[in-house]
Amino acid sequence: MFTKLARTGLLIAALGVAGCNDSSMKNFAPEASKPLPDKILADMKAKGMIRTSSVMARIFKEEGKLEIWKAKTTGRYEMVASYDICKWSGKLGPKYTEGDRQAPEGFYTVRPSQMNPRSNYHLSFNIGYPNAYDRANGRTGANLMVHGACSSSGCYSMTDPQIEQIYAFGRDAFQGGQTEFQIQAFPFRMTAANMARYRNDPNYEFWKMLKVGYDNFEITKVPPKVDVCDKRYVFNQVAPEGTTFDPTGACPATTQPDSLKSALNAYQSSYDAAFTGAVKASVPAPKPTIAGIKEAAIVSEWSKRRARGERVPIEPPSLNSDGTLTETARMGRIDSPAGRKMAALDAEKEAKRKAEEQRVAAIEAAKAAKAQALAEKQAAKAQALAEKEAAKQAPQQPVATASVEAAPAEPPADESRMSKIKNKLLGMFGG
Repeated sequence: MFTKLARTGLLIAALGVAGCNDSSMKNFAPEASKPLPDKILADMKAKGMIRTSSVMARIFKEEGKLEIWKAKTTGRYEMVASYDICKWSGKLGPKYTEGDRQAPEGFYTVRPSQMNPRSNYHLSFNIGYPNAYDRANGRTGANLMVHGACSSSGCYSMTDPQIEQIYAFGRDAFQGGQTEFQIQAFPFRMTAANMARYRNDPNYEFWKMLKVGYDNFEITKVPPKVDVCDKRYVFNQVAPEGTTFDPTGACPATTQPDSLKSALNAYQSSYDAAFTGAVKASVPAPKPTIAGIKEAAIVSEWSKRRARGERVPIEPPSLNSDGTLTETARMGRIDSPAGRKMAALDAEKEAKRKAEEQRVAAIEAAKAAKAQALAEKQAAKAQALAEKEAAKQAPQQPVATASVEAAPAEPPADESRMSKIKNKLLGMFGG
C-alpha cells in the first residue's frame, strides 16, 4: 500500500515539474457557472459590448497585471477589466525547458477544450504552451495555466474570486461563438522607456520580436494574426494563396495592408525618438531576468531533485550575470509522499552512517589503547636499560683512609731474648 501511494506521489511530483498539475476528482463545479457581476455587465454595455462578444487577455509580468479586453460592436477591442496577478513564478523572460519554473511569454491560444471547470486550483484554463514558436525552438514543458488558489509553479495564479470572473469572460465568449481567444504574455509593457531599461538584457532580441505583435495591437486594437516561420513570430502577414507558414522553414514572401504598414512606420518613428531619449534619461534599474537556457537547465535540475523528495535550497538557484550561482542557505524538502519517503530513506542512511562511525571509532579507540600500552611498556624497558648502561659507564671513586702514625716495629722474639740475657750478664760481672 505504501509503495502504491509513494508511486502516486512521485507521479504527482513529476507532473508538478512540468507545470501546474491540474487533474481533479471534482464532479460538480458551481463556480464555473457564476455570472459576471452586474457592475461589469453594465460597464460592458456602456462601452458597446455584449456579454458574449469576443475576448482576449494580456499579461504583464513586471507590472503584475492580467487584462481582459472585449470586442465592441465596431470590431475593435477595449479593456473591460484588469486584475492584479496573485503569483507568477520565475523571472522576466521566456520559458525554456520543463521544470525551469518560468511563466511563459509569447502569444498563445485558448480553446474550449483547454477550460477546466473541475480544477484543483478552483478554476483554470491551459494557455497552450508550448505553441508553434516554442516547439520550433526546442522549448519544453506542459500544464501551464491561468488558475486560482494563488499558488504558482510556472503558471499565472489568481485569487479564486478573480479566476471566477476571468473564466466567465472566456466561457461567455465561447457561448457567443468565439472558437478561440488569444493570450498575449509580456515581460512588461513594451514602452520605449522599458525597452531602454532592458536593452542590454540577453532576452532583448526575443522581446523586440514580441514587441512587433504588441505594436500591432496597440495600433489596431484587434488581436494580431500570429504565425511562425524561420523559428520566429510574424504578425499580420499575408502569404500567397496556397503557401503556408513553416515554423522551422524559411518565411514565404508576404504582404501587409498598406494602411497597417503606414501606421506601423509612423508608430515606429515616434517610438525611436522616445527610445533615444529614454537611453539618455535616468530610469529604474531592471528587474531580475532569466539568463537563457543555461539558467533554465540549472533550475530544471533543482526542480527534478525537489520533485524526487531530495533536500534542496528552498528557493531555485539563480545564475548571475558574471556566471556565478546564487543559492539560498536554507534547505527544505517538498511535503509529498515522495518527500516523506526520501526523508525516511535519508534518516535510515544517517542512522547507519552514525552506527558505522561509532563502530569505527570504537575499533580505533581499542587500537589506540593497545598501542599506548605497548608504547608505555617499551618506554619502561628502554628506561631500565638506559639506567643499567649508565651505571656501567660511571668512574670508580677512591676509598678514603685515616692518616695514622706508624708505631715502632716490634723486634723479633729471639732478638729480644738475647738482649735480655746480655743485659743480665753485664749486671752480674760489672760490665
